[in-house]
Amino acid sequence: MVRIAISLVLLRVRMGDSDTVYTLDEALTTVGFGKYQGLLLAYGGLGWVAEAMEMMILSFVGSAVQSEWHLSSGQKSLISTVVFAGMLVGAYFWGVISDNYGRKKGFLGVASITAVAGLLSAVSPNYKSLLLLRCITGVGLGGMHIYTSWFLEFVPTPSRGAWMIVFSSFWTVGTIFEAGLAWIIMPSFGWRWLVALSSGPSFIVLLLYCLAPESPRFLCMKGRTSEAYNILRKAALLNGTALPAGKLVSDQEQDQINESTASESTHLLSPRVDEPYKYKANSSSLFILFSSKLIRTNLLLWFLYFGNTFAYYGVILLTSELSSDQSKCNSIKLHSEKSQNASLYIDVFITSLAEVPGLILSAFIVDRMGRKFSMVIMFVLASLLLLPLLAHQNEILTTTLLFGARTFVSATFVVACIYCPEVYPTNIRATGVGIATAIGRIGGMICPLVAVGLVNDCQQAYAVILFQLMIILSALSVLLSPFETNGRHLADTLTADDRDRRVANMFANGDVMTTDQTSCEELVAFPSCRAVTLLLETIGSYVPHFQ
Repeated sequence: MVRIAISLVLLRVRMGDSDTVYTLDEALTTVGFGKYQGLLLAYGGLGWVAEAMEMMILSFVGSAVQSEWHLSSGQKSLISTVVFAGMLVGAYFWGVISDNYGRKKGFLGVASITAVAGLLSAVSPNYKSLLLLRCITGVGLGGMHIYTSWFLEFVPTPSRGAWMIVFSSFWTVGTIFEAGLAWIIMPSFGWRWLVALSSGPSFIVLLLYCLAPESPRFLCMKGRTSEAYNILRKAALLNGTALPAGKLVSDQEQDQINESTASESTHLLSPRVDEPYKYKANSSSLFILFSSKLIRTNLLLWFLYFGNTFAYYGVILLTSELSSDQSKCNSIKLHSEKSQNASLYIDVFITSLAEVPGLILSAFIVDRMGRKFSMVIMFVLASLLLLPLLAHQNEILTTTLLFGARTFVSATFVVACIYCPEVYPTNIRATGVGIATAIGRIGGMICPLVAVGLVNDCQQAYAVILFQLMIILSALSVLLSPFETNGRHLADTLTADDRDRRVANMFANGDVMTTDQTSCEELVAFPSCRAVTLLLETIGSYVPHFQ
């Protein structure tokens, strides 16, 4: 008993010493969400507007280019497919750049390639050059997830869900703006002017680049805490708040303090020394990402992104295809070609507005119901709304059903874009999200072959069945995912998460006597309870030795 008392006193003394330091999460919570984050929201949001506009072009350019250059339906589909092929490459490439060299360098490259290649696409002299330039544009678009990771790392944990929904609203703004721009530009000026004007926001992102700060979470993860402190100090000054008293330390440094506390206390209680498995700070992001610890998580997230991307862009392309090709698959021609084109712009614009209620819905439930349950419910509702489209419906009902389906599919996309960056730690966040996004782009590459190819061949029912199948499988992948990130602090390295799960497993295996296993597993999930976790680790290591 004396030995236990001595070790507990030592533990408390050590924990008391750590009060003179504070972590990034504590700093962000104290600084709060204010004017500083508002400016970052505007800048990162502009990047997402630019990306959304470039993606929405796919709904309009294909048909216009097909008519101008007399392309087949397969050649028309390829215009969309090469964009997703470029995104497949870019998603991984920019993720690695961002994790190793900084978020700023990542979105500098993204904005540069998107802006230049997007503008040059407008002056493409022939079909092959258009394919090449749109593929290069896709490489730039593949890094759009970096904007999400960058902004996420400035947001305090308590308000993270709500503000990430607000950030996602810029994607909706971009899609609606592009649909309205196409409605105005396309009939009078053609697709080239639309493509040229759509590259404008990317150039604005480049002009304002020098004003954007680096992510303090990335800086802390790289050991550059003094630079991170300067950024946080500016944020506190602009927000009218103050940083906590003490010294800013990275999560790795805090973990070393805690592990030192545990090892010293454990050494007094037992000759056994627990050497927790950890990854070195300079380990390859791919080595960490593809470790056995993350295999299940990776596979489920990859399928979620694949199915969600397939369904999201499928609904977008179905809107234009069912509007323009409905008369082709019916015995009676219902509209003239000119009225069909006008109807296309109107239908796409109306269904683009569906993302507004999708945002409102996701904002309402994402923190109340959690990330996982929110996505499952909305996947199910989207699938139900697509059911009537197994048969041809009139234009009003078709537009209404697609409006509802896009509401729920876009809402799941928003929540998934919050959930995935929260799952991965900072040192592999951009790479992890990048690879998941890249897998999603494979779904985007296949999607035009289904939405455009099958519908053009009057096989609407088969197309809808495939979309529903992907939606249902995506819902299952969410259900099987082992993490619920709602209310959790962001991890900077896999080490911290490993230790927390190791302690939770210790409870589950009965190595520590507890009357409430669930509450203990929840307890170790929060860094604020780390002292209690260390105390229980100490007792857990003592009990077997004493016996």
